[in-house]
Amino acid sequence: MRVLGADNEALGIMKRIAAQDMADAKNMDLVLIAPQGNPPVCRIMDYGKFRFEQSKREKELRKNQKHIELKEVRMSLNIDTADFNTKVGHAVKFLKAGDKVKITIRFKGREMTHPKLGEQLMKRFVEACTEFGAGEKPSKFEGRNLNVILAPKKAASDSAPMQSSGDNKKTKEVTENVKGS
Repeated sequence: MRVLGADNEALGIMKRIAAQDMADAKNMDLVLIAPQGNPPVCRIMDYGKFRFEQSKREKELRKNQKHIELKEVRMSLNIDTADFNTKVGHAVKFLKAGDKVKITIRFKGREMTHPKLGEQLMKRFVEACTEFGAGEKPSKFEGRNLNVILAPKKAASDSAPMQSSGDNKKTKEVTENVKGS
């Protein structure tokens, strides 16, 4: 097998027993890293330290991940305008925070005979939130509830600073020209 040292230096091709003896002499482990190679490749390393550093990297990656939550806004078919606007405000707040929003319209009793009214209300709600989020799928019925999920849009402010940075250069040049004269 081909053996690599602790600092990735090539130690050559040798028998497994000789490589294991070499690793034992250094108080390290012989780790098979490429078994499909011809000949197979092994490395002499401290495997415990390797696993510890790997777990630290994974922990750091998990810490830096953005966790998207699913928030829910519920309303009934007969909702008043002020209450509707309040629910839209909550949904917009969730979308701005980067969370997905599930909008649920509950149908009670005989309201199930008027699904078109629910579709109209849902359409009105989605249109009110279009600046901050877009529907992932069309609305659908689940039992007595009409649901739709809104996903946040990429913020337009991400592209705006790039444009304004060019403007800052121009204003900087203008102010330098004014100071120079």
